[in-house]
Amino acid sequence: MRPLSFKRHRFPADVIRHAVWLYFRFSLSFRDVEELLAKRGVEVSYETIRCWTIKFGPQIARNLKRRRPPPSPRWHLDEVVCNIGGKRMYIWRAVDDEGEVLDLVVQKRRDNEAALRLLTRLLRNQPVEPEVIVTDGLASYASALRELGIQDRHRPGRLRENNRAENSHLPIRRRERQMQLFKSQASAQRFLTTHAAIYNTYYVQRHLISRPTLRQFLAGAERSWQLATA
Repeated sequence: MRPLSFKRHRFPADVIRHAVWLYFRFSLSFRDVEELLAKRGVEVSYETIRCWTIKFGPQIARNLKRRRPPPSPRWHLDEVVCNIGGKRMYIWRAVDDEGEVLDLVVQKRRDNEAALRLLTRLLRNQPVEPEVIVTDGLASYASALRELGIQDRHRPGRLRENNRAENSHLPIRRRERQMQLFKSQASAQRFLTTHAAIYNTYYVQRHLISRPTLRQFLAGAERSWQLATA
């Protein structure tokens, strides 16, 4: 895990960490974070906060990913259309059956090549082999899986059978509205990758656990954040 370097920054490291955490953890704009920091007596512009998220966000995301336990071998894949820079694009995403985001790719097309790129990234970067890959009825998934030689693990189903992937799009939709749409493919990929790592760290299914267990999970998430941003 690579430590973060806050050298040559005018503001203390704790302020930078807190600003980045606020922006990615909650559905806040840069101006919202600026106002929250001002309430605490920290006068920093929203443009400075934006620069912090670009510089430190991907580094923190990589550190957090290294601390995550292996995901479930049951994967759910789905794609969602969005407007990026005035163009129609697709966010291809994969989650496991616990709701953890495995990977995502922002692409211009919804075809075999796009599906193959997502699956290749998943197989290369995940520490476990998939046992089951659940998708909707899009033919591109079946074609890409045949090309990779793992079509026997494919479980194409109806919409309700892939609800885990469908529901995982909701946090992205909230952020997309807050940011008034993504401005470019590169910035969308960078933000969503960082957001996914931080979302995974703090994600718990609150309705399935008791309050003492919830406190333990959140305390563990906070320890992971502290270590990743040290």
